[in-house]
Amino acid sequence: MNIKITLVIESDEGAIESEQEVAQLKRDHLSSATLGLTLGESKQMLQTIQQKIVEAQVADYIEQQTSCPDCGQPRKHKGRHRIVYRSVFGKLQLDSPRLFHCSCQSHAKKSFSPLTLLLSERTSPEYLYLQTKFAALVSYGLSIDLLAEVLPLDGQINISSVRNHVHELGQRLDDQLGEEQVMFADGCPRDWEQLPRPDLPLVVGIDGGYIKRYPDKDNESSKSFEVIVGKSIPDAGASKCLGFVQTYDVKPKRRLFEMLQSQGMQMNQQVTFLSDGGDSVRSLQMYMNPQAEHLLDWFHITMRITVLGQYLKGVKHYAAEQGEQMIDRLDNRIKWHLWHGNVFRAMEHIDSLEMDAEGLEIDYPKLDKMAKAIREFRVYIENNQDFIQNYGERYRFGERISTGFVESAVNQVIAKRMEKKQQMRWTPKGAHLLLQVRTKVLNGEWKNTIRKWYPRTELVEEMPIAA
Repeated sequence: MNIKITLVIESDEGAIESEQEVAQLKRDHLSSATLGLTLGESKQMLQTIQQKIVEAQVADYIEQQTSCPDCGQPRKHKGRHRIVYRSVFGKLQLDSPRLFHCSCQSHAKKSFSPLTLLLSERTSPEYLYLQTKFAALVSYGLSIDLLAEVLPLDGQINISSVRNHVHELGQRLDDQLGEEQVMFADGCPRDWEQLPRPDLPLVVGIDGGYIKRYPDKDNESSKSFEVIVGKSIPDAGASKCLGFVQTYDVKPKRRLFEMLQSQGMQMNQQVTFLSDGGDSVRSLQMYMNPQAEHLLDWFHITMRITVLGQYLKGVKHYAAEQGEQMIDRLDNRIKWHLWHGNVFRAMEHIDSLEMDAEGLEIDYPKLDKMAKAIREFRVYIENNQDFIQNYGERYRFGERISTGFVESAVNQVIAKRMEKKQQMRWTPKGAHLLLQVRTKVLNGEWKNTIRKWYPRTELVEEMPIAA
């Protein structure tokens, strides 16, 4: 069986302008290997069809430009050159003539290249979309392997190109953000009361993670840097996440505000911010919404209590009675009072625990570390006492008291792409710009973003991203 595939191009009036054979297939005995098209055949066919269609489109466009639109006189040719345009079906070599401007109108330049002006970007929007989407989900090398496996690219793509495209579009996202402000809770309370009835509270958790730093002469002593990750959960609808490098980003509050606004936040809507109590994270949340409440994450309190409990178990081996009393004070007094939001009584017992630790006369090798941990815990509670509420009451009413959901967001945004089993090291700029694209992909917003930038672009259907 011989199969011929022919490409027919017609004019707007229906007349056949060209008819070309683009593929010829031969099939003998039917088997699973000869049934239909193979991937290699389809890639070759698509590349050929793409080249023929583009050549016809370019020829038609150039013909339209050969006459002056003002007086109708034919333009003179100055020369021609070839330009490269990259699409999902391979690299295209396009013939680009250079024309003189007509003398009927004055122009800044004597000549111009119509095709060069039309194709100011030499990569198709669909190709940019696929490159950046997969590069945001997996390593640059794996994304290249994946695209080369299914598209007729013939090794015409490299890591540097993909990385540069991710950085360019990530910077474009950054540039679209409005100006940074110290306070976003603006307006008049009287106007807030006139707003429609808001949805149930938004819950926002913010935490940080660390990724490996690329060796830098200015930061030789630093082996990693911090990435801030946030996640917002509405009562109804999909959650969203954000990520940025704290030392690089100049618009962190604006970034958070834009995310909350995209979820319908109003100035009369309650927003609950949960964080680990760090100064940088706390300042990010402040003055974001007049109805906002700020809560110290219970998870981070219990982490510190657990560490102290491990030290006290060591004390118990050297002084059983004293160790038992100190463990009882930590678990049944300090933790209990903090759970019920009674910071005053909790601080009294923390001070007593600190004095008990100073009075110990045992050979416990970690005694100094334990004393330091208790002092740090006291300072931690003192600095965050205004953000400690009655966790027990909130828990009974089904309200969130922990940023466990942010821990999963940190894993999703950072660890799966930049840390776990990855040997790659990052610059703050490179990590930050990749995070802007990655969070858009994870939030399911990347396709709409590309469509806004390139309104007439048709993109493949976006698959949901697993958490």
